[in-house]
Amino acid sequence: MNAVVPPPRIPRTFLVTYALASFGLWMAMLPPMIVSLPLKISAVDPDAQSQGSSLSIVLGVGAVFGILANPIVGRISDRTTWRAGMRRPWLLIGALLSAAGAVIIAVSDSLAGVTAGWSLNQIGLNATMSVLLTLIPDQVAPERRGVMSGVTGLTQALAAMAGVGLVAGLSQVSLAAALVVPCVVALVLVTVAAGVLRDRRLDRADRPPFDPAAFARSFWVSPRRFPDFGWAWISRFAIFMAISLVLNYQVFYLTSHLGLTEADATALIPAATAVQTVMVVIASITLGPMSDRVRRRKVFVIVAALIATGGLTILALAPPSASSTGLFLVAMALVGLGQGAYFAVDTALVLDVLPDKDRDAGKDLGVIGMANLIPQSVAPAVAPAFLTVPVLSATGLAGQNYTALYLAGVLFAIVAAATILPIRGVR
Repeated sequence: MNAVVPPPRIPRTFLVTYALASFGLWMAMLPPMIVSLPLKISAVDPDAQSQGSSLSIVLGVGAVFGILANPIVGRISDRTTWRAGMRRPWLLIGALLSAAGAVIIAVSDSLAGVTAGWSLNQIGLNATMSVLLTLIPDQVAPERRGVMSGVTGLTQALAAMAGVGLVAGLSQVSLAAALVVPCVVALVLVTVAAGVLRDRRLDRADRPPFDPAAFARSFWVSPRRFPDFGWAWISRFAIFMAISLVLNYQVFYLTSHLGLTEADATALIPAATAVQTVMVVIASITLGPMSDRVRRRKVFVIVAALIATGGLTILALAPPSASSTGLFLVAMALVGLGQGAYFAVDTALVLDVLPDKDRDAGKDLGVIGMANLIPQSVAPAVAPAFLTVPVLSATGLAGQNYTALYLAGVLFAIVAAATILPIRGVR
């Protein structure tokens, strides 16, 4: 196997091109989901009563394909013996698939067509994201991975903020452009990265024969044999559950729990998003490198999850009144700080506990990626169990119980912190 030996310092070319590729992928992944895909659903399904259900179907089916693409493509890249390298070809293939999926969505006039396009788009984006992340253990020394972990969190926050503005503006001119342009941006930036970055080469002699049964079994990472990896997976799943419960129900929380009008709630969301993004950026650029300097990961991740717990607690216990909007912004700032701090360091922690970074890094990081994606489907499924706990709304009428829902988020955030403690292979 022709491995790239990580230099003691991160080359500037690697840092910049990786950050641009990550920015492009997050721009293609997040803003269309928030803005342009719902608009497309409205265009192909004129019945306002069923649009919510239609959107859920499209997102749910796409999430399934995205969940599967993460570890499968990662595993395939671990076995790739092409002259172009192990990771580079799959970066390009994934970006092309995502762009093709966006074009299918743009030209479709049926829910089935949009679902097919979104599924292809999610396969491409999740495959590329999984392979891009694998470049870090391939090419970055362990003592510098906190920096790259912070870069990943930083580009996610910036891409979400810039991308939503871009997509919202494009949608006023052309919905097709709003759907396709983010994926074209991602394709261009990923292509630049693939052309510039070095890559590992796997000799055919070093690749074991393909065994379908062994291939399928390889996706199970035994928590008994690799307990650190198992605890890291559970922590990642728990923090994404907590965050999903917050982000998916902000508007309804403001209208049902705090009693704001829909117009006031809609106007408050951008401010909350801006506050949250600022805190994510601050945490990302400071704590990742700091964890490298002090050579510790666990304490940063635990404290980050507890900070997010504090924000969720404020949301859960805020008085059900419109006067609580200030508390809402404070809570979102804490959630953003906790989220940013967690991801600024946790990615580095995960990379440090991979069972076999030389042979299975792509597959194992794909398995970790499932912990990011599964909550996007599970959170909406379990939320009704908490929302239907009897409660009186701000108007005095029976309403949905957002206190119970956000206390569930508090519990998940506490689990995210607690499951870091048993990890022994990282300080």
